Amino acid sequence: MAYIDLRSDTVTHPTQAMREAMFRAEVGDDVYVDDSTTNELERRAAKLLGMEAALFVSSGTMGNQLGIMAWTGRGDEIIVGAESHIFLDEVGGPALLAAANMHTLHFQNGIPNAQMIEAAIRGDDIHEPRTALICLENALANGRVVTLQTMEEIRKVAKAYKLPIHLDGARLFNAATALGVSAADIASKVDTLTFCLSKGLCAPIGAIFAGPRSIVTRARKYRKLLGGGMRQTGVLAAPALIAMEEMPGRLHIDHENARYMAQKLGELPGVTLDLEAVEINMVFFSVRGTKKAPSTFKEALLRQNIKINDPSGGVFRWMTHNGITRGDIDVAVDALAALIG
Repeated sequence: MAYIDLRSDTVTHPTQAMREAMFRAEVGDDVYVDDSTTNELERRAAKLLGMEAALFVSSGTMGNQLGIMAWTGRGDEIIVGAESHIFLDEVGGPALLAAANMHTLHFQNGIPNAQMIEAAIRGDDIHEPRTALICLENALANGRVVTLQTMEEIRKVAKAYKLPIHLDGARLFNAATALGVSAADIASKVDTLTFCLSKGLCAPIGAIFAGPRSIVTRARKYRKLLGGGMRQTGVLAAPALIAMEEMPGRLHIDHENARYMAQKLGELPGVTLDLEAVEINMVFFSVRGTKKAPSTFKEALLRQNIKINDPSGGVFRWMTHNGITRGDIDVAVDALAALIG
């Protein structure tokens, strides 16, 4: 059965070219570092980002946790946004895996602020943990992007205090598309980063962790510790290569479709959204004054073969991706309009 799936851009299916690449992929044993397809993916990922080395990992969460583990010691502190994925959605990983404390900062609209970050850096007081790492995110989980100017301001602070920066770049290519820059331009502002291959780029599985060779080597060992030695990974690296090199070129379509969807949603009675906040492929909106409770919308739309998530804090998130057309958007918005009444 075909669904209109607006839950996330993680629901995309591999393209036919990806499926064929999986079938043809040359494989080895990646724990022995002799899976040629994975090695090629890592080499080309590092080159694309302008970094020394890269590592294929199972997920963006794993990549972020490897970065934190590689840069910190037990009892160290990392600076993170209070609305960041690392803090909210990674199961408290820094505390469990790296034994690191998270110093959370509440940024306006989630956009990191260099002055606030500098103020959060610990001094030499014996009572305080050592600040070891600054963690950023781009694009943000709220659908906004962070400018290169803002990232450069934070980079200057980090250099002044000799601190590394790790970037959760789950949707790195969405951010680059929205800013009109390259992924390498964003990568140049940080020391390590992670980007997802399965969010909007249609790869079935995986992410890339990249940075200095010494840190990536350390992360490779931690990946093994976490059970990430996946052996014949070439069958996953083959579609990942296509995702990384060919799929970013179409992300502007998702962004345009998201704005189209936001404009149509904004015309519905009771719907509130900020059109200016729609910078990538995410649309956040709330619905008020309806006869039926918004909490019932998910089940009602599913009966019409439309998949959405329940609202979080009263706010819905609908997302565009390779599997969503403008026709699909029209159908979904009309179905919501009927529920609103």
